[in-house]
Amino acid sequence: MNRPTSLAEVTEARVGQTGVRPTAQPALVHGAPPRLGEEPEAAPPVPETLEDTGLSSAAISDLLLRTLHQQGARTGAQLEAFIRLPFHLLDDELLTLQQRRLVEVRSTQGLGRRGYLFDLTGEGRDRVREILPTSRYVGPAPVPLEQYWTIVDRQKVQGVRVGRDHVRAGFQHMVLNEDLIDSVGPAINSGRSLFLYGDAGNGKTTIAEAIAEMMGGTIFVPFAIEIEGQIIVVFDPLHHRPPQEEDSGDSERWLKPAQGYDARFIRVQRPVVMVGGELTLDQLELQFDPQSGVFRAPPQVKANGGVFIIDDFGRQRVRPRDLLNRWMLPLEKHVDFLTLPMGPKVPVPFECLLIFSTNLDPSELVEEAFLRRIRYKILVGDPTREQYEEIFMRCCAARGIEYDSQAVEYVYENYYDRYGIPPRACHPRDIVSQVSDLAQYLEVEASLATQMLKLACGAYFLDMPDPPAENEEEREADVD
Repeated sequence: MNRPTSLAEVTEARVGQTGVRPTAQPALVHGAPPRLGEEPEAAPPVPETLEDTGLSSAAISDLLLRTLHQQGARTGAQLEAFIRLPFHLLDDELLTLQQRRLVEVRSTQGLGRRGYLFDLTGEGRDRVREILPTSRYVGPAPVPLEQYWTIVDRQKVQGVRVGRDHVRAGFQHMVLNEDLIDSVGPAINSGRSLFLYGDAGNGKTTIAEAIAEMMGGTIFVPFAIEIEGQIIVVFDPLHHRPPQEEDSGDSERWLKPAQGYDARFIRVQRPVVMVGGELTLDQLELQFDPQSGVFRAPPQVKANGGVFIIDDFGRQRVRPRDLLNRWMLPLEKHVDFLTLPMGPKVPVPFECLLIFSTNLDPSELVEEAFLRRIRYKILVGDPTREQYEEIFMRCCAARGIEYDSQAVEYVYENYYDRYGIPPRACHPRDIVSQVSDLAQYLEVEASLATQMLKLACGAYFLDMPDPPAENEEEREADVD
């Protein structure tokens, strides 16, 4: 398989003219969520030969030397579990290293060469000092870029399909209008970009996270990939989580090499990667970790097969236009270009659902030409009075506080209507939380008593004069 080296070649590959990237099959059909215990069809096969790994003999030998240098003497079985390649492939290289007097056998701890205890010789340590400046990577054997393209294409988000019932179930923990819910499903099925906009506090970030959850399913992520001789770490336990049926909190058990597929990959839930106002353009390039001496993949690569959320869009230290310019090519061609340390740019797959979330006016952030490239634009507006009451009721239930509709009437009359404050979806949660905090401080039972609400709202809404005194005919409930 030939690696694409230019945008033209990548484009040809996408339409099947070069055979580099096969057509994906839908991962989710008719809105039925995937069964997380089901083995995906995209499972990479176990490599049987050196050619199957896509790596050179020298690359595996150098990785063995660096591993023994960092970890000390290791048995063949330990090397197999750590480097995550079948032992017969490692043993071919170990035999060669022994013949070159770079590795020796210290002892045996079982039958066969898997039980041999391998260690570096003096010459082997000299060789390690020569290769360390080139790469200090120690870990599972990397996956060549060509193989990475193939596996990403098989499990890309454009193969995901959701139906109306599935989307409604995914939003059941939120109170949203029907039009918004029905706008999300087609956006997910498109696998294209999505722009969520509206005032702060109405749940845009929560909606983005819910979209990621309802996509469901599992994918295979390589621990590392190899590009032009450079090893780049892709796996990130912060974003790559174990399948739900395997999420027992035992990370060692989850990370243990699996049977039945290439152990250089790990099976994870579809990743959700979120960046916010701290994002800079430099962070979208390869990141060098001086502590480990290896390169780490940027967030958009970690998000392949899942969702990449740019929260607080427009609040970054980079101009919105520059940030959107960065995504124009990936959005249109599903390919991104990363700059290697020595300068050349290489194409990598960009196969994630990109979600922008902002509380700024989109028309003031970017020009219409940019917005056209973002296919789905969804306004997340303020809740209606009915929706607000439902949110308030749910928040009270979550806190174990008895709901009283007069509490909502009080907030509307004394704050929203009186001072022109727009109601936000987050207000009920925050007000009820304030009431709970206040009750704990006063050592009383939390309730929606008028005096309790007055104190809670007075501490919550900024720069507002005290609301008018309550009418004596209103609910009478004092805080002792």
